[in-house]
Amino acid sequence: MYRNNREVKRLITSLWIFLLMSAIAIIMLWPFIWMLVTSFKPNTEMFTYPPTIIPNEIVFDHYVSAWNAAPWERFFFNTAFVAGVITFSSLFLCALTGYAFARLEFPGRNFLFLLLLASMMIPFEVMLIPLYLIVVNFPFTGGNGLWGGGTGLLNTYSALIVPRLLFPFGVFLMRQFFLTLPKSLEDAARIDGCSEFGIFWRVMFPLIKPASATLVVFVFSMMWDDFFWPLIVINDQNLMPVQLGLQSFQTSQYTTDWGPLMAATVWVSLPIIIVFLFAQKYFMNINVSSDK
Repeated sequence: MYRNNREVKRLITSLWIFLLMSAIAIIMLWPFIWMLVTSFKPNTEMFTYPPTIIPNEIVFDHYVSAWNAAPWERFFFNTAFVAGVITFSSLFLCALTGYAFARLEFPGRNFLFLLLLASMMIPFEVMLIPLYLIVVNFPFTGGNGLWGGGTGLLNTYSALIVPRLLFPFGVFLMRQFFLTLPKSLEDAARIDGCSEFGIFWRVMFPLIKPASATLVVFVFSMMWDDFFWPLIVINDQNLMPVQLGLQSFQTSQYTTDWGPLMAATVWVSLPIIIVFLFAQKYFMNINVSSDK
């Protein structure tokens, strides 16, 4: 009898937790649901009160209008290229740097790591002007000499990629994960004659899939959603990412074409969702105990 009561209590507790998590999930998903629903509403129904969750009339004109409003093929290519290069470079460089901080002994290691952590506390707005000056005065590009004089990297893919090849958070994440891996793995590889880079690339790097998947989703989503930095360094439409393309629906300072904007936002959001769905299975599929 006591066991049955305990099982009933556990079932009720699980049910309450499920209901609570479902409510939180609905709250988190509600902006996306509203965006999707609005993209199928006619203009006359968008701002009716009370608002309608299910459209009285479903229209697809917003998707057609949105696609014809801007060169979305070019925008998607630009964003995918920039986000892909930054994601893979960050994955490799952050893993390499994190491995060095976690496994290698060199003078000033702890001090340099503290400087790296301190850089995470600096807001991007503080670094904006120095970064812009570096991009504009980058030597021997865009008509620049050694000390500038031209446009530098402005209106190039390099302006979007070079300042973001490595993220301090990624280095921190990789270092912490490398510290959890058994030291016996690298010792065995050294005994077999493997070089230090070989230990990193062949032995340790394949074991950090959860951290790698987390970093890929984090960096890719951040670069796909990036708006402020491209707005500063890009004014050529052929180089604009999708987030700048969404500006096409702001018809004036005070008016916005909401239907096509919602439709465009739907397909702009899809790549991030796809990347997350493919990467999520690696988040927690490795559990390695520390052996140091």
